[in-house]
Amino acid sequence: MTKRIFRSICLAALGVAAAAVVLFLLVLYDYFGGVQQQQLQMQTELAAQAVTNEGITYFDGLNSEQYRITWVAADGKVIYDNRSDSAAMENHLEREEIRAALLTGEGKSSRYSDTLMERALYAAKRLPDGSVIRLSVSQHTLLTLFLGMLQPICFIIIIAGVLSLVLASRLAKKIVEPLNALDLEQPLSNEGYDELSPLLHRIDSQQRQIKRQSEELAQKQKEFETVTENMTEGIILLNTKGEVIGINRAALRLFGADTAALGQHMLAINRSPQITELLAAAAAGRHAEKMLDIAGGRYQLILSPVNSGNVPSGAVLLVIDATEKEKAEQMRREFTANVSHELKTPLHTIAGSAELLANNMVKEADKMAFYQRIQAETQRMIRLVEDIIRLSHLDEGADDIKREPVDLLALAAETVKTLQPAAAKAQVSLTLAGEAAVIEGIPPLLQSIVYNLCDNAIKYNRAGGSVAVSVTRANGTVRLSVADTGIGIPAEYQERIFERFYRVDQSRSKELGGTGLGLAIVKHAARLHGAEIELKSAANAGATVTVIFPV
Repeated sequence: MTKRIFRSICLAALGVAAAAVVLFLLVLYDYFGGVQQQQLQMQTELAAQAVTNEGITYFDGLNSEQYRITWVAADGKVIYDNRSDSAAMENHLEREEIRAALLTGEGKSSRYSDTLMERALYAAKRLPDGSVIRLSVSQHTLLTLFLGMLQPICFIIIIAGVLSLVLASRLAKKIVEPLNALDLEQPLSNEGYDELSPLLHRIDSQQRQIKRQSEELAQKQKEFETVTENMTEGIILLNTKGEVIGINRAALRLFGADTAALGQHMLAINRSPQITELLAAAAAGRHAEKMLDIAGGRYQLILSPVNSGNVPSGAVLLVIDATEKEKAEQMRREFTANVSHELKTPLHTIAGSAELLANNMVKEADKMAFYQRIQAETQRMIRLVEDIIRLSHLDEGADDIKREPVDLLALAAETVKTLQPAAAKAQVSLTLAGEAAVIEGIPPLLQSIVYNLCDNAIKYNRAGGSVAVSVTRANGTVRLSVADTGIGIPAEYQERIFERFYRVDQSRSKELGGTGLGLAIVKHAARLHGAEIELKSAANAGATVTVIFPV
């Protein structure tokens, strides 16, 4: 503070000295400039009278080194100039002082030289014949005047600087001395400047407030630690750098860390990609949620940014045990998966056979074959239900399901044979072509792909239409293709038809008994086999669905 007061006083003194010098120069320059302009106008009046009386002969033998005299005709042409050849001079009609003299009888102006080291003053007088006599004189500029007086000015500034240093040093020490002696522990006991009294009272008030707030903060900190330490959920407090500034016992246990985690970067505790993404969200001030497998359980990580105004100042990471929630969600998916088109074929077969038997439309010798078929289809339906449940349990993957070599052409032939009655009833031709192609897969799921594609192709076809199923090999892949001549799928719906329960035509789907799960099952089963699905269709132009299996 002493240095600031010292500098302020010195700068003020030097500023006052500099301002005084500048003001003096300005006043002096303005005064002598005005005197010189008056003298120039007076000389112009005299020269005008002389030229009026004597004409151009007045200039004969005239010796005037101080003034430049120029005689200009009414059209701006220079008649005479005592310092330049008048014939070579440019027209002066546009000069400010000439133009003013022609209009009002008198004119004056000033112009700086290119170097700005001197200024030319001009005065002009109109003669009775309409011509103009002009006189000009050179005047040093303020800069020239300053340079000329630089030595005495520097002397004055040096003296003012020395005096300023001495006085500023003594005055600064005297001002600061009572401030350095203040007792801030007991502000109201100080004696000094009356101007400091409001400040001392404010300090005393703030000290009492800080003490009260510190006690409240300590109490809240104790309550917070009591609550968080007994929570089953983990809580981690992070600063803007991603460093741990607070962590409860549950979080330490989940991440296998100890109290040394305080002050460490979060990635030093857990380097999973989910934690990395959460830290990136925290740096951007965004809310984020991730799922992470920790200590044999499934946990939900919820990150909430803490903002100070609009600037991120840290984040709170909440770790919640979501193992039971995941299991409940899996059970819901299992229940949804039970609504499957896979049950329709055996049910239709059983119903058809039972109807024939009930109507006594079967010969006595053939009834045993129908009973055996009903039994076989019932067993197949049971197996399909078991396969659907198994598929639902592995909704997120199928690494533990046993796979085996499957001839896709033979499997498609069996499915096509099963669907022939439904195709005949719908007046749709169902054909199969291709070559034997063995892939590693899950037979029930592969059969569900063929069945659902063919079933949809039959249902959404036209009377007299056709469904062509083909199995081919190409470029190290096996391609299962189902092409129909049905109503097709508009382009705006093609991205969503593989969603569960999604129907393009709600009324027709319900009329045909569809649940909206067929293509979702195809997509899921194809994904479990690492296959890709291609769809080519247009409204009223049929559809071709191709499933491409890697060999």
